[in-house]
Amino acid sequence: MSSDMYVPKNAEGKLPAIAVSGPFGAVKEQCSGSIAFDPSFTGESGGQPRYMASPDINTEDFMAAVDFLSVNELVDPERIGIIGICGWGGMAINTAALDTRIKATAASTMYDMTRVNAKGYFDSEDSEEKRYEKKAALCAQRIADYKAGEYKPGGGVVDPLPEDAPFFVKDYYDYYKTDRGYHKRSLNSNGGWNVIGCESFMNQPILQYSNEIRSAVLLIHGEKAHSCYFSRDAYADMIKDSKYTGNKELYIIPDAVHTDLYDGGGKDAIPFDKLEVFFKEYLK
Repeated sequence: MSSDMYVPKNAEGKLPAIAVSGPFGAVKEQCSGSIAFDPSFTGESGGQPRYMASPDINTEDFMAAVDFLSVNELVDPERIGIIGICGWGGMAINTAALDTRIKATAASTMYDMTRVNAKGYFDSEDSEEKRYEKKAALCAQRIADYKAGEYKPGGGVVDPLPEDAPFFVKDYYDYYKTDRGYHKRSLNSNGGWNVIGCESFMNQPILQYSNEIRSAVLLIHGEKAHSCYFSRDAYADMIKDSKYTGNKELYIIPDAVHTDLYDGGGKDAIPFDKLEVFFKEYLK
């Protein structure tokens, strides 16, 4: 895991710390910044095979970051938080449900990667038949990859952009394929994950135990983001039949779309003031 760690100048004593990752298929230079890590098999992180994702391994990535911070001489191990962006928002929630060392979690413009892989965008493929077809195609691809001795890339964000592309595809293109957010190591900006790279997400729901999270959670999403339903539903499930609702919040940004919370979208959409208040409260 390759990481950058930002330490404020003139800081004294043990400090609170936050581990950051995301978006899914991005690299830290694109969005999450100088206090972030690249997940396993992507960006500057090591591991083989490249461009593979896993609910288990990617949750472990966040927990490994907490390991690193917990033993760092600059960090107060009782004041550790995490931020997950896009698909890593869902991974952050899964990690918070597992890792009792985490005191505060922010999930921004969150994707539930297990849901979108199993059910398609907007749950448009939510049927046993659709899932069977998808699994059969992925299994056929595994044989083809084995025979070829290499993994077939799935392709990043479509380029050139079709005129009839859905809005969310245009939104991704505007970020990943232009000067706004392009990076040479980014999967989304270039060849994408392997075709079979996210296969294991299809039957491993990562938000299963979110209503058992005792620590604080803040979900942030753009009102006009195609993905907003992920956060709305995740929040509802998180507080359902839960004894730990007082420190959970869903915060909706008016007029913001999905990628506006990557870099502000030219309209200062990222609520840094809200994040500051949240982490100061729960990492105090």
